[in-house]
Amino acid sequence: MIDEAGLGELAARALAGLGMEKADAEDAARILVLGDLFGHHTHGVSRVESYGERIKLGGIDPRARPAVEEAAPALARIDGRNALGPVVGMRALESAIGIARTQGTGIALARNSNHFGAAGAYCWLAAEAGFASVVASNASVTIAPTGGREARLGNSPIAFGVPGDDGNHFVLDMALSVVARAKIRAAAARGATIPDTWATDREGRPTSDPKAALDGFLLPIGGYKGYGLALAVDLLAGMLPGAAYLTHVNSWSEQPRESGNLGHFFLAIDTSVLGSREWLAERMRDFARILHETPAADPAAPVKLPGENELARMQQQRRDGIQVDAAVLRMLQERAAGAP
Repeated sequence: MIDEAGLGELAARALAGLGMEKADAEDAARILVLGDLFGHHTHGVSRVESYGERIKLGGIDPRARPAVEEAAPALARIDGRNALGPVVGMRALESAIGIARTQGTGIALARNSNHFGAAGAYCWLAAEAGFASVVASNASVTIAPTGGREARLGNSPIAFGVPGDDGNHFVLDMALSVVARAKIRAAAARGATIPDTWATDREGRPTSDPKAALDGFLLPIGGYKGYGLALAVDLLAGMLPGAAYLTHVNSWSEQPRESGNLGHFFLAIDTSVLGSREWLAERMRDFARILHETPAADPAAPVKLPGENELARMQQQRRDGIQVDAAVLRMLQERAAGAP
């Protein structure tokens, strides 16, 4: 176990050990630690290892400073200049919020970026500052379009956030495949089958064989509706910012020496222009109450709002410490040893 402040400091030193400026390393560490606090360890500080590998191969520039351009009074464009994704994400979040403070709403479109951590982390930070938000990113291709047998679109994440009462913010963070490939790999390692709604084989046919699924493609949530939603995310986060999109996105695993040129979409709404903090808090409490009072089909599994499990995990880990794999801590310590 390690506390939030200690993990943030260690992760920032590890990122500095990869050549990043101190302030940028601290911003990136903040996003990664939030991933761990939510329990999404695949998007937490363990990412420092893969980021470091990509930096070593020249696929990410650890010293790059994103450039922010005002495209219109309520719209900013960010050229990430191939910086670490969470650094680009934080500049985009700051830009969207900064615009929203004066315009009521703010949009930031980022290009020339890389994997930016958990999308919900940015929505959480926005909610803490009193802003509702929508955050999305595109990704390298892993999903075949409905009816297809080749990957053409990414498992692009999208997150929504609204400030809640006393830190009980609404945050919905989801990727657009039925499950992550990690779950399929775990089933293959156990010798188990998988539901045939998770993925297809390489010919585009639904399969319950995890090995065939790993050779094939992930399926989008909701069939053709999820396919359409994934395309919409790529249009907002990839096409409009001027980033790569669909098959133009370089693969993290197959082209590690190349810039990913990922794109991100950030929308912030200043809730204070709509009503007082107390007004919104009361409405959010009532919103949650209506759902919580839904009679449960299984009394042992009451109705919850999206993100409540992550919120409970965050509160527990802030109280008791964050559970981080020992190998990940060793990796961070080794990277931190090279910090200036």
